[in-house]
Amino acid sequence: YPLFIGEIMREISFSQISDTVRELCIKANKILPAELTRCIACGLENEEKELPKSIMGDILKNLDCAKEMDIPICQDTGMAIVFVELGQEVHIVGGAFEDAINDGVRRGYTDGLLRKSIVGDPLERINTDDNTPAVIHTRIVSGDKVKIIVAPKGFGSENMSRIKMFTPSATKDDIVDFVVETVKIAGGNPCPPIVLGVGIGSSFEGCAILSKKALCRSVKVRNPKPLYAELEKIMLEKINETDIGPQGFGGKTTALAVNIEEAPTHIAGLPVAVNVGCHVTRHAE
Repeated sequence: YPLFIGEIMREISFSQISDTVRELCIKANKILPAELTRCIACGLENEEKELPKSIMGDILKNLDCAKEMDIPICQDTGMAIVFVELGQEVHIVGGAFEDAINDGVRRGYTDGLLRKSIVGDPLERINTDDNTPAVIHTRIVSGDKVKIIVAPKGFGSENMSRIKMFTPSATKDDIVDFVVETVKIAGGNPCPPIVLGVGIGSSFEGCAILSKKALCRSVKVRNPKPLYAELEKIMLEKINETDIGPQGFGGKTTALAVNIEEAPTHIAGLPVAVNVGCHVTRHAE
């Protein structure tokens, strides 16, 4: 029996997982996805007033400086959020899978000289000094591969996120209003221009995970369902009409993108979560 299992299972070592996560932690914190950088550049061109133009220009200069100096693009290098698709034909050897991820985070944040921001207990508030533990979302999939996304999440934006348990009688307009209201309440706190991840459906915790996952999708990719792609467009337009603007100083670019992820839900419910990402909504995979 063990020989049979060994023949059909692909072995991936603890060190391979750890090394990959280490690299992704550093990369995500130092290099913004190219499509998001292009969105910021488009926002600069779209602004008409001098102040928002200047702020958008400073944001782009910051990205260039981070690359030139090989330093993080933001001082808040975030909590390590890790999404994993683990092939069911994979066997992790040399240690426990989640231990490997946390070992990678520990080494990435130490070797990359990234700020360590995690406290071991929410009330005692003692720093763990290595940015662990990570928040890990693992999904078992078919095949013999492992896909890992590391999405460092700063809490200036995370603190502005919200969830609402709508009833099924809620309309699409009600959902749009809730998302726009969330942005208005946030104001300049999440360092706009922002990226919004919106989760619709599932359960209380499920829609929150959907909204986080939505922030890992490229800003140039729309939801494949026309209904939700249209909602993304409407939400983005209404958010950019708020005149919150770059860093909250007014302007036409309050949000760079709205990404919606949806899932089946209960007949009696319609959960909606909004996860707010700052202008450096980071992820590497």
